[in-house]
Amino acid sequence: MVYFLTVMDERKKGIDIRMKLQQLLSYTRKAIDEYGMIEENDKIAVGISGGKDSLTLLYALAHLRYFYPKKFDIVAVTVDLGFKNLNLEKIQELCDQLKVEYQIIKTDIAEIVFDVREESNPCSLCAKMRKGALNEAVKKMGCNKVAYAHHKDDIIETMMMSLIYEGRLHTFSPVTYLDRTGLTLIRPLMFLYEGDVKGFVEANELPVVKSPCPVDGITKREYAKNLVNQINHENPGAKARMFRAIINGLINPKCPPVSGKDK
Repeated sequence: MVYFLTVMDERKKGIDIRMKLQQLLSYTRKAIDEYGMIEENDKIAVGISGGKDSLTLLYALAHLRYFYPKKFDIVAVTVDLGFKNLNLEKIQELCDQLKVEYQIIKTDIAEIVFDVREESNPCSLCAKMRKGALNEAVKKMGCNKVAYAHHKDDIIETMMMSLIYEGRLHTFSPVTYLDRTGLTLIRPLMFLYEGDVKGFVEANELPVVKSPCPVDGITKREYAKNLVNQINHENPGAKARMFRAIINGLINPKCPPVSGKDK
């Protein structure tokens, strides 16, 4: 089932949009199989921000590892940016429940970005430093892959941001190999809409941790998100067509599916 409306829109219509675990695993496995994201004996670091997307990804991979034909292991990793009001106890409890190792990487990134550098555009520098800290840490843990929780909406919004602010057509790839680190990035939630994720989180009461970042929700990405949702509201089905165009025109030419037929 494809969700074009927001969770609130669906609720007003009396529709139960809560995604079940079986559906989550089906979408996740489709992406993994189609783009060859997981190989035998992979050790995958799951980047955990504490938000709904990363917790859903963690939940999916934690369950998938028990029956996926290629054996793999996962470790949950959070890069602590140094904000004082960040509480990760509930995340630790979830990892214990899922029997997943949880590592917290302490950094001073927030202080550097906001106090030392006083960046006017903090998101770009913060993202680079956070990814650098994550990659360095997971390499020491013996991981060969990093799983990011980008979903369909993220892929569409990134394309929109690239078009508006950079004058080019670009978005995330399902699989990206990083030459300098030897790590491979994978995005197993690429076939889920944000509405799917919200429904799953609510149905399973996952312990979402609100970002303590002072610029959370006022970024260029938030603008792109609102723009895409407005376009989809005024032109029902536009979001699905945009995603199909991205798959056929941007993603598959650079990262061809290894199994299955492009839908």
